[in-house]
Parts: sequence; C-alpha cells; structure tokens
Amino acid sequence: MTGGGPPWCQAARPPNVAVMAPIPTPPAEPQDTLDTYVGLDAPGAERRARERGWSTVRSLPPGAIITMEYRVGRLNFEVSDGTVTRCWKG
Repeated sequence: MTGGGPPWCQAARPPNVAVMAPIPTPPAEPQDTLDTYVGLDAPGAERRARERGWSTVRSLPPGAIITMEYRVGRLNFEVSDGTVTRCWKG
C-alpha cells in the first residue's frame, strides 16, 4: 500500500491494461490464375509457381491428410501420376 491509511481511503488506481501490437498486414499474394497449373507436370508447375512469386509450393498426393490453416503465399498442388490435377491457395 502507498500513501498510508486503510485501503478504502486510498485513491483508486487504473487497472493494468495490456496493449496489443497491431495486426500485421499480410503480404500480397501473386496475381495468378490457378487453373493454368492443372495438367502441367509437377516439377514444371512448381518452378512456374516460384517464378510467379509463391513463397511456398506444396505438392500432395490425392487424398492426403493435411493441415487446413491458411498460409499466405502458399500454393498447393494435388499431383497424380506426376501431373497436377488440382490447385488451391493457402
């Protein structure tokens, strides 16, 4: 206690307030047409995606169990027999 006297006589203090950092602005994703990857061979599609600015490229087999969190800058390919059959962001 500060200031002496019983607690009910002391001046009220403001509560401790946590100050949060601002939410960061995610970087812009490449402006890309995802359908253009379907039908390409996987290595060529991955190379094209990186050239177009995707920071992470993930090739997956059909039916793969994956995490579903959205990652800015990530491009996912479903690859069957070496060919991209599906493409999506995140």
